Amino acid sequence: MNLAAGVAGSSPALNISIFGLFVAVTLVIVLRASRNTKTASDYYAAGRAFTGPQNGVAIAGDYLSAASFLGIAGAIAVYGYDGFLYSIGFLVAWLVALLLVAELLRNTGKFTMGDVLAFRMRQRPVRAAAATSTLAVSFFYLLAQMAGAGVLVSLLLGVSSGVGQSVVIAVVGVVMIIYVLVGGMKGTTWVQIIKAVLLIAGAALMTVWVLGKYGLNLSALLQGAVDRSSEAVLNPGARYGATGTSKIDFLSLGLALVLGTAGLPHVLMRFYTVPTAKEARRSVVWAIALIGLFYLFTLVLGYGANALVGADVIRKAPGSENAAAPLLALELGGPVLLGFIAAVAFATILAVVAGLTITASASFAHDIYANVIKKGKVDDPNGEVRVARITAVVIGAVAIVGGILAKNQNVAFLVALAFAVAASANLPTILYSLFWKRFNTSGALWSIYGGLAITITLIVFSPAVSGTSKSMLPNANFDWFPLQNPGLVSIPASFLLGIVGTLLSKEHDERKHAEMEVRSLTGAGAEKATAH
Repeated sequence: MNLAAGVAGSSPALNISIFGLFVAVTLVIVLRASRNTKTASDYYAAGRAFTGPQNGVAIAGDYLSAASFLGIAGAIAVYGYDGFLYSIGFLVAWLVALLLVAELLRNTGKFTMGDVLAFRMRQRPVRAAAATSTLAVSFFYLLAQMAGAGVLVSLLLGVSSGVGQSVVIAVVGVVMIIYVLVGGMKGTTWVQIIKAVLLIAGAALMTVWVLGKYGLNLSALLQGAVDRSSEAVLNPGARYGATGTSKIDFLSLGLALVLGTAGLPHVLMRFYTVPTAKEARRSVVWAIALIGLFYLFTLVLGYGANALVGADVIRKAPGSENAAAPLLALELGGPVLLGFIAAVAFATILAVVAGLTITASASFAHDIYANVIKKGKVDDPNGEVRVARITAVVIGAVAIVGGILAKNQNVAFLVALAFAVAASANLPTILYSLFWKRFNTSGALWSIYGGLAITITLIVFSPAVSGTSKSMLPNANFDWFPLQNPGLVSIPASFLLGIVGTLLSKEHDERKHAEMEVRSLTGAGAEKATAH
C-alpha cells in the first residue's frame, strides 16, 4: 500500500485536528505560565522553580527530537543492529553530562554557557566566543528540526508540493515564536513536559501493540523480522562495515554523539531551571531513565516496522527511513493511530525548536548584548529580556528560511553535525574551565574558535556535502576528507588547541579559580531560586 495514498485517504484532516488540539492546549498553558515571567531569571530560567523530576521529563522532551523518534526507528527498521548504535551513543552521552557537567554547571553559571566560561576569564572575548558557538550549534540543530518538519508534512498530510511544505514549515516557525515570546523558559518547559509524556506514551502503546502481535515475546518479533527480510538485520555491519572507512566513520560518529550531548547549549541551559545542584543531578537521572526507556521502545518499533511493514516498503516510501514509525502506526491502528503519532511527531519538532530558540536568544541577549555591547551595565532591567524576545523573532525567521532551503536534507546527518560542533567547540572549554587550574582566556578562545573552524571546514570537504549520490551537492566533487562526521579529528584537535592556547599565554587568575572550584563543588554563592 502506498503511504501517500494511504495517508491521503481520510486522515489529513484528522492529523491536522489532533495537532491543532495539541497547539491549542499548550498555548493555553504557555499563556498561564507567562503571568509570572517578569524578570530575566523568570524568562531564561523559569525562576529556577522546577523540581528535579519535572526538569528531567522536560530534558527528555527537549532531547528526544524528531531524529530520535523517526530517524532511529527508521534506521533500525532498515539496517537492523547498526541502527540501534545511534540510540546507544545518544544514551551513553548522558553519563558525561551527569558525572562531569550537570551539578558544576548549575552552581557556577547563571543563565548561559558563557557564564561558566567567563567566570574566571576576561569577560567580553570569552562571552562573544561562547555565544558564537551556541548560535552555530543551535542553527544546525534548528535546521535539522525544520527539515524534519518538511519531511513529516509531505508524509502525513500528503503535501508533496514545495510551496505546501514551505507553508507548513512557516506555520511551525510562527507557533514556536509565539511559545518563546509569550511563555519564556517556563512556557517552553511545560510544552516539553507535555510532549515528552505524549511521545513516551505513544511509543509505549505501539510497543505493547507490536509485542502483542507476537505473544509479548521479543524473540518471536525478531524471528518475524528475519522471516520478512533476512538474518542480516540481527548482525552488525549492514550500515557501518561495507567499506574500508565506514568503521572509522562509525567511531567518529559515536565519539561526536557521546561527547556532543554535554556540550549542547539547549541541554546545558535546562540545568539552570532547578533550584539546586542536587535537583540538577536528580533531573539528569530522571532524563536518563526516560530516554533509556524510550530507546528500548524504538528497538521494538524498528524491528516491528521491519517485520510488519517490510524494509523494502519503507525504503520506497516518501521520506524513506523516516517513514518507518508512521507506516507502522498505520499498519497497527489505521488512520487514527497514524494521526496521533503524526501529531506527537509534530509536537516533538515544535518543543525542540522552542527550546533551541530560547537558548540561542538568551545567549545573544545575555552574553553579547548585556555583557559585550553594554559591558554588563544594562540600565533598564527589562532591556535584556526585550532584546532576547527580539532575537527570538529573528532566529525564528532565519529558521523558517533555513528550513525551507534544507527541506530535502537528511535529518540525522544535520543533527550529527550539530553534535560534532558541540563536542568540538563547547565541551573542551567547559571541561577545562571546570577542572584545569591553569586554563585561561586565550586557551578558551583557541579551543572554541579553532574547534568551530576545524569542524565546519571538515564538514564542508566531507562526503556529506559532495561526492556521493546522497550528498548535499551530489554533482560536485571536493570531498578530500574521507569521513562523514569530523568528530574523530575535530574533537581531539579542539582539546589540543585549548592546551596550546593556554600555555602560550601567561594570564592566570589563581584566586578566581579557587572561588570557582569551591562554588562549583559546594554551591556556595550559586544562583538561588526566585519564588513567586
